[in-house]
Amino acid sequence: MLGQLYRSRVPGVMITQFVEELPEGMTTPDFTRKPIALTIQEGKCAFFKAIVSGNPTPSVHWTRNNGEVTEPGRYKMVSDPATPNEHYIEVTDTYKCFATNEYGKAVVTANLNVIESEDTITPGLIYGAKPDDKKDGEIDPRFWDVLMSADKKDYEKICAEFGVTNFRWMLKTLNAKKVEREEEQAKYVENLSNLKHIEVKPGGGAEFEFEMSLKDPNVKIFLFKDGVMVPFSVETEEKHFLKKTGRKFTFGIKDLAGDDEGLYQVMVEGVLIFSTDFKGEMLTIPKANKIPSVKATEREDAVFECVLSSPMSKIQWTGKNQPCEQGEKFDIEVSEDMLIHRLVVKDCAKLDGGIYSVCAGIKSCNAFLVVEGKEMTFQTQKVALSHVTLTYPGVHFTSGLSDISVNMGNRGELECKLSSENCEGIWYKDGKEVILRFGNAIIHAILFKNVISNPTCFCRLVLSTTTADPPRVNPDDLAAFSKPVIIKVGQNATFKLSFMGRDPMKIYWYNEGEELVEDKHINIEKSLTHSRLLLSKCQRKATGEIKIKIKNECGTIEGISRLIVLDRPSPALGPVEIIEASSAVLDFKWRPPKDNGGSPVINYIMERQQLGRNSWMKLGQIPGEPKYRDTNVDHGRKYCYHIRAVTEQGISEMMETDDIQAAYPGQPSSPKVISAFANCINLEWVPPSNTGGTNILGYHLEKRKKGSNLWGSINNVKEPIKVKDVIEGLEYEFRVAAINISGAGEPSTPSEFVIARDPKKPPGQVIDLKVTDSTYTTLSLGWTKPIEEEGVQDEAKGYFVEIRPAANPEWDRCNNNPIIMTSYNILGLKSMAMYWVRVIATNDGGEGKPKGLDNYIIAMPPPVRPHFTDRKMMRLQYLTNSSVYFYVVFWQASPMPNITWLKDGMPVSKRVTISNSDNTSQLLIPTSERPDTGIYTIIVKNMVGQETFSIEIRVTDDPKPPGPAELEQNVPGTVTVTWTPSPDEKRDDRLHYIVSRRDSVKRMWQTVADHLFNNKFTALNIMAGREYYFRVYAKNDMGLSEPSESPTWGVNKKKGTLRLSSPSFLVPLKTHSTPESYECYMSCAVRGDPTPHVTWYRNNISLNTNTNYLITNTSGVCSMLILRVGPKDTGEYKVIADNALGRAECSTKLTVNEQPETLQRAEMDAC
Repeated sequence: MLGQLYRSRVPGVMITQFVEELPEGMTTPDFTRKPIALTIQEGKCAFFKAIVSGNPTPSVHWTRNNGEVTEPGRYKMVSDPATPNEHYIEVTDTYKCFATNEYGKAVVTANLNVIESEDTITPGLIYGAKPDDKKDGEIDPRFWDVLMSADKKDYEKICAEFGVTNFRWMLKTLNAKKVEREEEQAKYVENLSNLKHIEVKPGGGAEFEFEMSLKDPNVKIFLFKDGVMVPFSVETEEKHFLKKTGRKFTFGIKDLAGDDEGLYQVMVEGVLIFSTDFKGEMLTIPKANKIPSVKATEREDAVFECVLSSPMSKIQWTGKNQPCEQGEKFDIEVSEDMLIHRLVVKDCAKLDGGIYSVCAGIKSCNAFLVVEGKEMTFQTQKVALSHVTLTYPGVHFTSGLSDISVNMGNRGELECKLSSENCEGIWYKDGKEVILRFGNAIIHAILFKNVISNPTCFCRLVLSTTTADPPRVNPDDLAAFSKPVIIKVGQNATFKLSFMGRDPMKIYWYNEGEELVEDKHINIEKSLTHSRLLLSKCQRKATGEIKIKIKNECGTIEGISRLIVLDRPSPALGPVEIIEASSAVLDFKWRPPKDNGGSPVINYIMERQQLGRNSWMKLGQIPGEPKYRDTNVDHGRKYCYHIRAVTEQGISEMMETDDIQAAYPGQPSSPKVISAFANCINLEWVPPSNTGGTNILGYHLEKRKKGSNLWGSINNVKEPIKVKDVIEGLEYEFRVAAINISGAGEPSTPSEFVIARDPKKPPGQVIDLKVTDSTYTTLSLGWTKPIEEEGVQDEAKGYFVEIRPAANPEWDRCNNNPIIMTSYNILGLKSMAMYWVRVIATNDGGEGKPKGLDNYIIAMPPPVRPHFTDRKMMRLQYLTNSSVYFYVVFWQASPMPNITWLKDGMPVSKRVTISNSDNTSQLLIPTSERPDTGIYTIIVKNMVGQETFSIEIRVTDDPKPPGPAELEQNVPGTVTVTWTPSPDEKRDDRLHYIVSRRDSVKRMWQTVADHLFNNKFTALNIMAGREYYFRVYAKNDMGLSEPSESPTWGVNKKKGTLRLSSPSFLVPLKTHSTPESYECYMSCAVRGDPTPHVTWYRNNISLNTNTNYLITNTSGVCSMLILRVGPKDTGEYKVIADNALGRAECSTKLTVNEQPETLQRAEMDAC
């Protein structure tokens, strides 16, 4: 049935009209509400709802893409009689809905994504998910997501679209939400700017972009569409892709269609970054001209051509309800301007006939393909026969096959002649082998008897021979192929070689032994007689041997050529080698470029800069030899050179040399004293690293006495070592200068002072080594210097302190230079570790024997029994419910004690946090509760002793008032007051009651009873003629409750009745389940006379004074609004209404659907 296809006003709905003109009053089916895509957990029920329209009323049925919906146990289709246009389907599996009447049909699809468990819930469901049902007055959650990413000029348009009219409230709420969003984004994003909403691009795609700086570049980025995660790639070949350039992120959509509209959101580790709404009217879908029907004959090709009104890179072809893809059956062609699209149906058969359609976005059209049959025809494939003739030399057709036509009932015969008997023939009919063989014969024939049908068939003859026919190449072609191909960088290179031989052929191309595979720069063409290699945009690295290997079952042949890609040379190689560097000339050389770019180096371009100047002097070009002799230099100056290699292909990058000095040699190292005597001092030094460009001829050594400013020359020999011109007992220092052909260089730094005297004897052991103080990380030592004995041990000039752990045999020296003090502090010890310590005395004669302690030492202070240092520690502490309590205990003890906290003699619970440091212990109760009441004891214990301290903590709250007070007179002159106990009486053993009284004469309240632990009190001295009023208070450690008023005693009641009633709920609270970060609204209705007082509770904690909850009470309608629910809001909510006549309660539970564990885990890893 043919029809006109057009798009409904509802996005995603396609309507087919069966008739050209609709009768008056009749309409085609349509959807006023389409099913919404769902993402649910495996095993749960999925619910699709659709509302249809049309006259006459359309029938509705559901289908699936991959299966049926006929199982009654899995699928349930419902139509409510009260609302006949609403249709439902309930499924528990991983959907098209059809509405049909006699004038047309409408179809819409909905996706169902099934996830395995709660751990893999799509994060996007929390942000931007479309609810199935929305109460009147509620705002679509997408409104805020779109608004926060929009420009201010678009606010009015967005509000009109979502039906928001209160602009002042909208701006106030929007600012608050922006602050919350920015706080969340600050966890992962440093900067977010340049937000550009989605735009349709030429070529049938759309893009949106923004600039973002991430704190961690490895965080995960997600893309969602209408709350469902969309996979994307970093390449443009996929439907959705991401292009990142520096800080710029560009998301794109290829081949736009009607189902691409929706709300797109970008999230980083579960935090919403950007939202943009892609609407159907943004689609500039090209209009496709109607394609004509095509008639074709069997075995011919049929061509459908579609002309578009605007360019589109790809459109969807469909044949007989199946997509047409590029392959053996179909060819899909697109013109360069992307306006003309063709579908070629190859080798048509009758089965290929039917309806073919093309869809460009949401526009489509269709046409018929009619395949006509013909008389019984046999034909031979001339290309195959020619191929056989070329493949098998020596055997060819002298008479080939010809097409014939045969009438039904007659005979038909196909015949061909060969040039040789040395072959075998096999007949094929429509690609299938016919069991009919003729061997060693020149004539091959096939006979068809009594043709009874009128189809077309295709016959061919394949020959085989035993003659070996390996691949062969014409010598001239091979010689031409072997010539090198020389090109410049960026140009294309082509290699082609013709060959002959038996099929099948396998052809391989290689570059420097590595097989080439086709990509965007490599194109390999293969045919029956030749193969061609095309290398596009060649680079220098492609230079090398190009080889082709041709192989069949009879042998292999290879052809070798060479590709030379010419480019400019690489930079010259350093460092430079100095041949001569004197006061008049600099002669140096370097290494030529590693890669000359395929051409020899002709010249080198030289530039020179004198150190300290900004300008460069051009020295011109020198011949290709890599060396240079500069004779225009100044003595003592340093020079730097730029060197560039020059070839026929260009100039290389610059190579910069190190600074070269045309001057004296550098400084030797400071002289070192080897030994000293009364009449001689032996020295040595290290030659200078900079010889000044020439060899070192000798050294100039100088000396100076301590306290003098004059340096005296000692000698000018090549290697001065011994200094004999010294006076015993005086101190000297020395310096040395190197000498080359230019003269003497700068002298070295002076040596240390040395006394000209004979060597001394090492000192003896230190005396009275002891520990003067210690801590957990330090140790203080003291000692007396050794005794001096002439000729045995000389005076000590310094001391070394050494230490080693008890388990380590190696000694570590604490000071690198000797100390002159007879005390030392060792730092960095490990607490409570055992160490051995020793001290070594030293002087110019060497080191004496070490002196150690008799026993190891422990890194700890002197032992101290634990005691508490704060004398004003509290013994009793009152806490309000849900408060935070922090208590610090200060103590002193050595060694470090073990600290234990107990509650009522038992270890404290895990809710209580204990933190210990060197001298303090802290107890933290994050949220106090009544079970936290008790006596908390701290025990501080070490090896010396222990100390304890206890504090009593009482957790309570302001008491709730007692119930209504009632008055009764049993004895004249007295009034008995009774009341209902306070709700806190059972939970607080210290709660008691206070009764106050006021009469009509004194008019002042007086306390008549206190510390009452029952619910009854008798007041005395009640005088007739007076009015009395009573109040009952509940009191605990936190204070007084609100009073409970009694009726007036002594008032004569007037005639008539007063309708009073206790509180009662007309509409109770309902159970709520809300996604995290959404609003939650609770309400109920209550009545009572007098007007009851209403209090809201969460987990028995009053919420009336909590600013996080918006609570209202208007004419008995009590409501509470939670703007942004979180996991902490989960629990039981209770409403208590009370007046003088009683109280009523109503409770419900709130469940918050938390974020998935996968995102929570990713957030924790990122933190």
